[in-house]
Amino acid sequence: MTDSRIPGLYKKRLEARLAALVERNFLSAEDAAMLRRSGGMTTSQIADKMTENVIGVFGLPLSVAPNFLVNERDYVVPMVIEEPSVVAGVSAAAALARHSGGFRVTSDKSILYGQVQIVDVSNPAATMTALQQAAESLIASMNDSQPRLVARGGGVRNVDFVEHQLPDGKCIVAMIAVDTCDAMGANLVNSICEFIAPKLEDISAGRACLRILSNLADGSLVTASCRIPLSALSSGEYSPHHVRDNIVRANELAIADPYRAATHNKGVMNGIDAVAIATGNDWRAIEAGIHAYAARDGRYRSLTNWSVADDGDLLGEMTLPLKVGIVGGSSSSNPAATLGLRIAAVDSATELSHVICAVGLAQNFAALRAMAGRGIQHGHMRLHARSVASQAGATPEMFDQVVAGLIDSGEVKDWKARELVAQHQVAADGAANAAGKVILFGEHAVVYGSRALAVPMPDSVSAVCAQADGQHICIPAWGIREQSGDGDAGTMLARLLQLLDAEDAKVGVDVQASIPPAMGLGASAALAAATCRALAAYFDLDVDDEQINDWTFECEKIAHGTPSGIDNSIAVFQQPMVYAKDSVPPISALSLRGSLPLVVACSSQSGSTREQVEAVRKKFDADPERFGRLFDEIDSIAGAAIDAIQAGDLDELGHLMDVNHGLLNAIGVSTPELEQMIHLARTAGASGAKLTGGGGGGSIVAFCPGSVDRVKVTLQQAGYRTMEISGTGTQ
Repeated sequence: MTDSRIPGLYKKRLEARLAALVERNFLSAEDAAMLRRSGGMTTSQIADKMTENVIGVFGLPLSVAPNFLVNERDYVVPMVIEEPSVVAGVSAAAALARHSGGFRVTSDKSILYGQVQIVDVSNPAATMTALQQAAESLIASMNDSQPRLVARGGGVRNVDFVEHQLPDGKCIVAMIAVDTCDAMGANLVNSICEFIAPKLEDISAGRACLRILSNLADGSLVTASCRIPLSALSSGEYSPHHVRDNIVRANELAIADPYRAATHNKGVMNGIDAVAIATGNDWRAIEAGIHAYAARDGRYRSLTNWSVADDGDLLGEMTLPLKVGIVGGSSSSNPAATLGLRIAAVDSATELSHVICAVGLAQNFAALRAMAGRGIQHGHMRLHARSVASQAGATPEMFDQVVAGLIDSGEVKDWKARELVAQHQVAADGAANAAGKVILFGEHAVVYGSRALAVPMPDSVSAVCAQADGQHICIPAWGIREQSGDGDAGTMLARLLQLLDAEDAKVGVDVQASIPPAMGLGASAALAAATCRALAAYFDLDVDDEQINDWTFECEKIAHGTPSGIDNSIAVFQQPMVYAKDSVPPISALSLRGSLPLVVACSSQSGSTREQVEAVRKKFDADPERFGRLFDEIDSIAGAAIDAIQAGDLDELGHLMDVNHGLLNAIGVSTPELEQMIHLARTAGASGAKLTGGGGGGSIVAFCPGSVDRVKVTLQQAGYRTMEISGTGTQ
């Protein structure tokens, strides 16, 4: 089995997910083809043989949770669940647990109990003695009735007798312990109970009332444990210590308070039930037994225990009864269940119980971590927005932007989704696009005439114009809706209308953006360029890219004061370039021998290019000789980087990025958070990393030949948004 880590699986389209699973041998080509052909593997004809009065098949999503490492073996876990955030949460939890070896799961036996209730016993004490004396012969008789089970290594292991006082008298219950091997065993145990009932009646001179299994499978206890490193526990603005301690406190409340315990354990069952359904196991029986076990001492309590290790890490442990099967029942009759078992790739029912228990513990952690940080609704509503966007008819091309628009609007509702879809459909017919940018070398020095190397983030911003009652610009992804002249975006719109001699026009601009603002990624220039193009098309003006670039530069002056000119140039021309404002022409093509595997990560702090440029200007004016030397050195590094790129010298390119960042740090535009992000990227395998853009917050760029996935996952686990670009002008 290959590594179960599949970075970015949730971002891939369905076909790409299937391809990724096939490539890693978690799914056969035949199973993938079956999934492509049908919305569900169970037909009405098959279902009609499974239960009564069938009129169709009710569908639920079949998902997979990657990243699981259980007892040093990798698993991609099948899950059937419609609730948003569960699969995402459990996958992220599994990824964090891998840092300390994944999940350790143990179980010592696999016993299911059957019960035969004997009533109308005239002398209970004498009957108990007689039954106990006959126990060995009863066990032998029951095993003789199940030769196939015994041949597989199972069978009746013990029979005990318990006396109960009921309102109408005493009864005796035979407790029959059965090892059912790889079957869940309900039918087996029921058959054994019914077989032995007449013999028990003969011995007791009583009457057998109930003959049935018990779903309290505490003869099949499974224990899962994991360690989550403290360093991996940060959540947005919340520190790792805050998150860890809140998880422990929440668990302590669930131990003390049955009201909290009910919801706490429901989180456990979100994971357990989903895998049980996917593998054809009786999730209702599992639920009943586990909840009964949670109340075994007379008070309903948490199934889990989270505590703090001596070194500060978070420790999790959970013990629960779990009797599942991989043969018989739905596992054999339902094609969907057999597919789930193939995906799980387990060799025994015990192994499956270990995986399911690990998933339950992981899901409990995911829910607690969410509540310990920004709250459960933050992630839940993001995933709920995906469902709403899908129902509103969002196409794959617009899907992510519709989801972002729903979340940013605060209205995760059907009507809002339909409105956003309609906007995108209009935009798709005539949207004007512009690129964001990543500066690889030369920030700040470029303002003083040095060279800067930059690559585009193509089509990061798109804009479309339509007739309106007045003048406004709307950017849902940034939470902006402004009238002309109001705010930064509104001021830009007013300036563009002035430049186009259309100050009295009644026009609205709807903008979609896949990059965040104020993160050093050229968002303001991309916004201006896309809006300018859209307005020119709306007014049917025949203008070339040079004119668009000039107008965009005018808008950049509003945004940044004294811009270098690189942001507007790359926004408009969308090509890798070398920019030097004092050269003629200032732009020259940056010729690449291949793609540059780059990962961009956004910090939690926005950065103002205007403020950083002004701050550096003051330092330069105070000490022009020293800062002039620094800028000359940055220019020299940019020249060496051009040579390294053209020679394909990847090691040198990464080294130069590190040196360039050191100089940027020296002029005071880095921050402690950016330094930490760069350290994470380098530790995860980046050849080089540096801040990109103005600094003072914003973003970093990491050069990652052969390590893109590792760097992305490391930064994502630390809570940072990442984007992957090729550096060639295509994403």
